[in-house]
Amino acid sequence: MVKKFTVRSNLCQEPSPPLPAAPLPWGEGGPPDGGPGEASVASGTEFLIGLRWFARVLLAAAFILVLRADRKQFAAEGPLFRPVELNVGDSQDVELSNGKKVKVKVLHLEEIRDELCSAVRRAHVRVEVNGESMTLTSATYQLPVTIAGVQVDCPITKGYLRDSELNHWGLAKDVRLRLWPAGSPWIPLGAFVYPVRQRWFASATQMANEPVFVDGGDIPGSRKIYYHYGLDIGGSEGNVEVVSATDGLVVSAGLQVLPGHKDTPVDPRYDVVYALDDQGWYYRYSHLKTIDAALRPGQTVKMGQKIGVLGKEGGSGGWSHLHFDIYSRQPSGKWGIQEGYAFLWASYHHQYAPKLLAVARPHHLIWSGRKVLLDASLSHGKGLRYQWAFTDGTTASGAQVQRLYKRPGSYSEILKITDADGNVSYDFAVVQVIDKETPQQLPPTIHANYSPTFEIKPGDPVTFKVRSFRTTDGNETWDFGDGSPLVTVKSDGNVKPLAPEGYAVTVHRFKKAGHFVVRVERSNKQGPKAVAHLHVLVGN
Repeated sequence: MVKKFTVRSNLCQEPSPPLPAAPLPWGEGGPPDGGPGEASVASGTEFLIGLRWFARVLLAAAFILVLRADRKQFAAEGPLFRPVELNVGDSQDVELSNGKKVKVKVLHLEEIRDELCSAVRRAHVRVEVNGESMTLTSATYQLPVTIAGVQVDCPITKGYLRDSELNHWGLAKDVRLRLWPAGSPWIPLGAFVYPVRQRWFASATQMANEPVFVDGGDIPGSRKIYYHYGLDIGGSEGNVEVVSATDGLVVSAGLQVLPGHKDTPVDPRYDVVYALDDQGWYYRYSHLKTIDAALRPGQTVKMGQKIGVLGKEGGSGGWSHLHFDIYSRQPSGKWGIQEGYAFLWASYHHQYAPKLLAVARPHHLIWSGRKVLLDASLSHGKGLRYQWAFTDGTTASGAQVQRLYKRPGSYSEILKITDADGNVSYDFAVVQVIDKETPQQLPPTIHANYSPTFEIKPGDPVTFKVRSFRTTDGNETWDFGDGSPLVTVKSDGNVKPLAPEGYAVTVHRFKKAGHFVVRVERSNKQGPKAVAHLHVLVGN
């Protein structure tokens, strides 16, 4: 059951293509007489032909330099999208990055809040673009959609501000939209990379205004909600390299700071790096276990260059992840978060070209006895078949499945998608269920991860780490999904969030190639259980 709050009115992709070939003056047939080298230039006529050929080569080279200069100038003009903020009922003419002009209007805003803490779980925005209308879902793992020759998304709506500590988004009106030309990449082509060297969704994530939950922070009661405005990418502490998403200037590395960046998003901390790109965006890399010794404020950092190693330092809540933020000036004139999920999606596809990706996120928080709609429709691939395997041993099929949860616990439901060629991908839907009669008895939560995530071969050692939250009872039990004996370990229960040995560690070797769904769980003394899954691909 959810509450709906309504405002009514009366009324990032594929890599950049190569530079276009310069139109050679002689056309496609080659230079006259084949150009020099085909025959000896023995006569005056042939010599003049050779000079003309050489001049044309110089002309073509100059034309290519102009193209490159034009491309560089275009890249320096700013992002490929145009942001706009509107109240419900308002409209605005917008000139897109390709010069095309469109008219956009916000017709309706509906924000859906949960029963437990009145947090916004979904925000639906009805927009009209050039006379055509459609409903967008704001953020929460959504990607831009196309309407009337325009790509559009909605990074934030005003309801998130009502119960947040701060206006991290710099939003001043009801809705912010971003608009791209149809077919445009979402980020400058070839200028952005995935900032961690590991598989997509290799572990838990908190992204795109999702309330934080991994460390047990999503709880009942009236409170300020920490909507995760940035991008948390879970991973194995000390084992995952963090790299620069784009070229930039190092503004701070730990507590060392470049002068001249007051009244900006830069907020130095011992575990944080800030970089500034050439369009004025700030990038924050946080909770680093170590910062690369080569980074110094005032130096440039190149796209893909090592920033540091993923950790759980600073205000991490005790779970190991990269907190990645992008800040820019917003239409309000304020500094605010630049929603980056679509940029991560585009950069990962550019780098790794996955044929399909399963998406079962964001997580859910409900009272026991309530139903949840599990949704896999944000997955990527062609001709997909959707299969679900639930914690209670039952199964279902379909992109959307409704489930009733009678007992408290932290559930991890398995989504498997398969395309027509037999390729598969997995993700896991997290459902946290609280007993309404005893809401103070919170079930445990759990974070699991593994390393390496790429190029695992049979017999290779794979490091698995786990940490439980909201309990110190019992142990964690691993099932590696390959028929091997169960393994029992015991983490500290997050008693000291920054404890170096907070995660329990075990190493496993898979004997055969294949897709393995690994399970780990832990119960508290009242009985509720926390379950996590990992998808491990072992190659030949």
